Amino acid sequence: MAAQKVAKAGVKKEKGYLYFVDKNGDVSRAKMARGGKKGGKPEKVTKVGAKKEKGYLYFVDKQGDISRAKMARGRK
Repeated sequence: MAAQKVAKAGVKKEKGYLYFVDKNGDVSRAKMARGGKKGGKPEKVTKVGAKKEKGYLYFVDKQGDISRAKMARGRK
């Protein structure tokens, strides 16, 4: 199952940050923990307001947009 694009955000990703879709459907980032250093507090990058549906994993794709993939649940 391929991922489908949900919203265009056009975020330019910087090295050393973890980019994710927060609970409001916006793109946020947090500084990644590296070699004993703690990670940073999340900061909002772009307001998008993407509507999130249950059963999907939302992420920031290579183009810096929000995509989603169906979550695999209860596989034997």
